[in-house]
Amino acid sequence: MTDTIIEHADHSLEVGTPLVEMEGVGKTYGAIRALEGVNLTVNAGEVTCVLGDNGAGKSTLIKIISGLHPHTEGTVKVDGKEVHFGSPRESLDHGIATVYQDLAVVGLMEVWRNFFLGSELRKGRWPGAPLDITAMREIADSELKKMGIFVKDINQPIGTLSGGQRQCVAIARAVYFGARVLILDEPTAALGVKQSGVVLKYTAAARDAGLGVVFITHNPHHAYMVGDHFIILKLGRRVLDRKRSEVSLEELTAEMAGGQELAELAHELKR
Repeated sequence: MTDTIIEHADHSLEVGTPLVEMEGVGKTYGAIRALEGVNLTVNAGEVTCVLGDNGAGKSTLIKIISGLHPHTEGTVKVDGKEVHFGSPRESLDHGIATVYQDLAVVGLMEVWRNFFLGSELRKGRWPGAPLDITAMREIADSELKKMGIFVKDINQPIGTLSGGQRQCVAIARAVYFGARVLILDEPTAALGVKQSGVVLKYTAAARDAGLGVVFITHNPHHAYMVGDHFIILKLGRRVLDRKRSEVSLEELTAEMAGGQELAELAHELKR
């Protein structure tokens, strides 16, 4: 009988329960103000889309929530309690997992090894206990299938999977290891239409599993397919904050394209 250590996620919170709340959050780097007065609430069972072009402040927002950089203004609360993360480990300990655009996978390692990378299961609790390879293979295969992710062989190198499939493995891994808030950093930016669709499907699956999802993107069409709440950042400030019922795809696209600025430019060009 092996003493395999297994952790399971608990996503039993009621849909709409606030998990992360940011109030008046700002970040300065010396004289440079990267983010100013941003309010953001991440609810259980919902996808909050944060949109903006390069330099809008999306990356800074991710770094604050994920614990890479501390905020310099405002408050951040998790489960209603104010926090001030000093490291990504602290953020992860609060159930916040971030899947970055470049992913953190080792291409030549098997799918199951990447699934448990850094959190390997062992056949005992004593130092030097052997890895429980059989359990890790079975769990990785089972957890991927639970989300509808099917790979030809759980033993194949993860580098042989498509970009969309690798994103989905990272999402399933975060769900299994207890993430309650999932931050997806431009997950469809480097993908084609078909693979983007795969990622959007599993983003919705994570939401339906009860997670609060923060979907970072510059693509309003992708955002509108899965989003419940939309925030647009521009030069570090929030310029739009709407629920899905309050904004159309056309309005979201127009605001992303420049909104009033674009209208003024068109007027000038006509003259």
